[in-house]
Amino acid sequence: MSTYEVTRNAVIPAPPEAIFPLVNSFHEWTKWSPWESVDPAMQRSYSGSDSGVGAKYAWSGNRKAGSGTMEIVEATEPDSIKIRLEFAKPFKAVNPTSFTFTPSDSGTQVTWTMTGENKGVGKLFALFMNMDKMVGTDFEKGLAALAGAVKQRRA
Repeated sequence: MSTYEVTRNAVIPAPPEAIFPLVNSFHEWTKWSPWESVDPAMQRSYSGSDSGVGAKYAWSGNRKAGSGTMEIVEATEPDSIKIRLEFAKPFKAVNPTSFTFTPSDSGTQVTWTMTGENKGVGKLFALFMNMDKMVGTDFEKGLAALAGAVKQRRA
């Protein structure tokens, strides 16, 4: 069985305390998530806590958006957030995802990491698609949008 990890970093010119809430609440993800615009008719539902541990988000969309759930399983303000990401479509997968917020000279280094296993259909898919390139590009877009959302919020 092969495993993979996708990680991207960006320095956002704001303190961790300004960035953390935008990731710690799925209600805020519409402002910066790279996947929000994939399907304008995507259905979303929220359950559990409003933010932090126990916050849950489910989505169902077109072929490109797929469907699945996310749940915040650990949140240490303002340092890190761990999410259980589970895809139902286009193929079943569980991808532990984390965000870390590390103060730096010019703001906060935000690190977004997703790990997974290539098995079943995913293993076949991995033969043709480079997960790091495919998902990494989305992470880069998301981190840039997160920086924009923080800037807007602080304006």
